Amino acid sequence: MTDINSLSPGQRAYEEKRARKAGMSLEKWMANKAREAEEAARAERRATEEATKKTKPPGFFQRLLDRAHKPL
Repeated sequence: MTDINSLSPGQRAYEEKRARKAGMSLEKWMANKAREAEEAARAERRATEEATKKTKPPGFFQRLLDRAHKPL
């Protein structure tokens, strides 16, 4: 996430307003925002890893059922 000092005055005012609304200090708000962004990135990485895992091939009975449902 971005550092508080690197924010433009408009961005800083916006983030201060959101932090006030949430009842936090600006530093605490930005740390919380960075932590949530990291958690979201971690969850997305985990989801892509789950999607890329190799699936088990169909078993004997599943192959029989698939073959039985195919048209002649």
